[in-house]
This record gives sequence, structure tokens and C-alpha cells, in this order.
Amino acid sequence: MQYNPGWNSSSVNLLHVRAVGPRDSLHYVWSSIGAPAVLLVATQSPSSALRVNWTQLLSPSPAGAIWIDPPDSVVYSTAVVFTKLFEFSEAKPLGELFYPTYDLSEFSWDSLNHTLNHTALTAELSGVPATDPGGGFANGSLAFRVTAYEAGGRAERLPSLLHTADSSQLEFVLAGVAPRGNGSHFVLEVATVEEEGAMRRLRSERSIDDEYTPTIFEMLSLVAESQNGSSTLGFLQWKATAYGSRSPRREDGIRCRAQGLQAANWTLPVSSIVQAYFGESLGSTCTISALNVSFGGEEGRVYQEKRYLSWSVLLGFGQPPRDTFSPLVISITAVALGTPLAMLLLGSCLVLLLRRRRYSEYEPIN
Repeated sequence: MQYNPGWNSSSVNLLHVRAVGPRDSLHYVWSSIGAPAVLLVATQSPSSALRVNWTQLLSPSPAGAIWIDPPDSVVYSTAVVFTKLFEFSEAKPLGELFYPTYDLSEFSWDSLNHTLNHTALTAELSGVPATDPGGGFANGSLAFRVTAYEAGGRAERLPSLLHTADSSQLEFVLAGVAPRGNGSHFVLEVATVEEEGAMRRLRSERSIDDEYTPTIFEMLSLVAESQNGSSTLGFLQWKATAYGSRSPRREDGIRCRAQGLQAANWTLPVSSIVQAYFGESLGSTCTISALNVSFGGEEGRVYQEKRYLSWSVLLGFGQPPRDTFSPLVISITAVALGTPLAMLLLGSCLVLLLRRRRYSEYEPIN
């Protein structure tokens, strides 16, 4: 993990996370320059390196300021940008009432270096609006918590997402932000950038197994696929829930919904690492898609009461991790289904045995 590689100032944030394999390497570049974003690059060289031209990156024309060396080692690259936070309340009888949007490209961000933990491989990007006329952020903040992994496993905190060494977890947190209405709902706008030949698709999978995330049976994935659908290139994956507590429990759950994936007909915020890496292709050959993730529902007052919301999402390369039935669930299912079957077979055998004994008492009639 490197903070602002090649730059001594902490006035901006750029975190480079590099995972090295025997024949390849993966790069995650997190930044709050412009809107908060992460650049994901997979290479076929274990010695590939991130290069940053800081003078150009911080200029009004950052195209070409970020690249991977050697350039021909790159096999796949994508980006995820967190652009806006919407807030609305379901005011009756007027219907939905939307408040002024929080544009995340206009936030003021704390130095990420103060939260960087090289041992736990974690960091936190926290910010507030540069101008806040409504005072909603007077005692609160918005944060993105990043966790990288060295091996496969499962997160300890709910929703206990399953991860691999090829993935990183991001936790979106609203803490102490005053809602502007009764029962306010929040919506986070997420944009993705794909190069020519790839496209994003939203998947929803349901399972009867909720052992690791009680009462939540739905997993959502935003996957990048090649145009011919032959392979999955990258993904975002999350459970259909958020939580309203720093120590989340089942009863702290807040409904989480994905409101459809659409092609974005707008441009991304300027001066971001996305423009710096993709350059001119961003407006020509790249595909930009946007997805709204909403938090709230019947449980909308959970945030109203606790002033806390956290949503966890996994980002990575290749296929999203898939949960399988644990030995505990398999054992319970086997007992639940096997016991009645065993009793049925045993009962059938006893009935047949008794019938044979009954008729064996009589002598055949000549």
C-alpha cells in the first residue's frame, strides 16, 4: 500500500494497493481527486508499476497523468466512481420530496494518511461538503473505508461478505449527518467505466441459506463481461442490506435496493483519476453506466434514530465469490430430510414383516 507515491504533500489523496502473483499483478488506485473513485487494473506482469505525473494530474487537463508501466502488460482496466448522494422523504400526500443533492466531487476530504494501517491493510477516506448551507454535516461526515486482503476468507462484521485475495472491500458510511426530513431515504449514485469490448450487467441471486447474514437471502452483483459474454472481467458484489449501527446486528438492518443499471448520458466530474488514466477514450470508446443504490424502506426511521448507516461492497477481478452451503446447513438439511425418510422406510419394512408372519400361521388348503 502506497500513499501519494512520488508526492510529499497530503493536500490530496491517492492510495495505491498492489497485489502481486507469480505471473501477474493487480492494481487498485483509490483517490478523492474530483469525485471519490477507484481504478482497477489487471496486468500480466508481476513487476508492473503505477506511474503518476503529479503536475499534470493536478492540472485542469489531467488526461495521461496516470499509467501502468509497461503499458503492454495491461490486460483489463475499469473504474468505479461515487458521484452523488441524494436525499428524499416520502412526504404525504405530496409523494417523494427531494432535497438539494450532495455532489461528492465538491466535498472537502481529510488526509487519508492518518488512517492508513499497513498491517491491517485498511484506510479511511472521510469528508464533508465544502459548502453546507443546510448544516446537515455540522456534526457528521461521509466516509469510504477500504480493506485489502492477502488471502481468501470472510469479513467478521455483518454482512460477512466472502472475499478472495483478488478483491477488496469498500464500506460506505454516513455518521452523524442530520436528515433534512422525517424518515429520509438516501441514494448513492455509482458510475462505472468500461473500455471498448466490455459491458456491465446487474445480477440478482437468491439463496435459502442466510447463515452468515441473517434474514438476507439476496446477493447482488454488478459484473463486467466481455461483449461475447465468454468471460467475467470484474465485479462489484453486495448483500441487499445496509446497517444502522457501528456494531451491526440483525435488528439494525436497513433495506438496500439497486434501482436499475442505465447508460449514463452525462460526463464524469472533471479532474479525477478516471480522466487521468483513460484520457480521450473516456468520451469516445469507453462505456459509462450508472446505478443508484437506495437505503431505506419500512425501516427508514432506523437512520433517523441512530444517525448511522453503513453499506459494504466487494470489488475485484474475475468471477464474484459464491457462497456454498456450509457443513452446518448441510447437516441440518440432511437430518431434516433424512429422518422422515428413514422412518418411512423402517415403517414399511415393519408392516411387510408383520403381514408375512400373519399369513404364515395358516396351513394351505388342499
